[in-house]
Amino acid sequence: MTVTERQFKACLFDMDGLLIDSETIYTISFSDILKNKFNRPEGLTWDVKVKLQGLPGPQASQVAIDHYGLAGEITADELYQLTSKRQEELWPEVAVLPGVEKLIRYLKEKNIPICVCTSSHSDKYKLKTSHHQALFQLFDGNVITGDNPTILNKGKPLPFIWWLGLETLNSRYGTDIKPEECLIFEDAMPGFISGKRSGGYVVWVPDSRALEVIPDSEIKKLVGENNEHGVILESLEEFKPELYKL
Repeated sequence: MTVTERQFKACLFDMDGLLIDSETIYTISFSDILKNKFNRPEGLTWDVKVKLQGLPGPQASQVAIDHYGLAGEITADELYQLTSKRQEELWPEVAVLPGVEKLIRYLKEKNIPICVCTSSHSDKYKLKTSHHQALFQLFDGNVITGDNPTILNKGKPLPFIWWLGLETLNSRYGTDIKPEECLIFEDAMPGFISGKRSGGYVVWVPDSRALEVIPDSEIKKLVGENNEHGVILESLEEFKPELYKL
């Protein structure tokens, strides 16, 4: 079955780097610490950043430690605490990305069930969204965070967060929507993999700098030869709901 033949009934959204420009904040926070504390003048580069995207904070911190050879100088938890402190100073500046509000309002008006499925823990979610309440209230409380007990230690690229998001929507609205009837919106490669594993169709909106460091063969393997697993967009402004019968 081609994507044009599929009937999509729900939309599940990642948050960081997709709905809000938090990836810029993450880059700044990691780079500041790498430069100022560990004398790594290049800061966080995109070949490393793509490996961190979509991972829970402590896990991302460990990947950074391994890459930059910081073992013995700092633990993953300590690095996570340092970057978190810097991020708290920057979250009030985080912006909503282009095309996001228009799409969410459209889906809301069409009564399409929507849910945020983010690896961010609940405290971080509140910090990131507190000054964008008008937008996030449109999700009507349908939000799954990475510290949800059901999916703890089962983060992306595993598919559990998407299944829990769909289960939440079906329970709330009395629907019986199947995974293959879900559009999954992601910006990070681990999120694409998890969405694909869940059975949904992935709308991938990666940063152009991420695509520059991901091999073309890997990208083709992810989306499929004829986009059977997903589609790549430069921005959510490009997304056309009518193509997916929404």
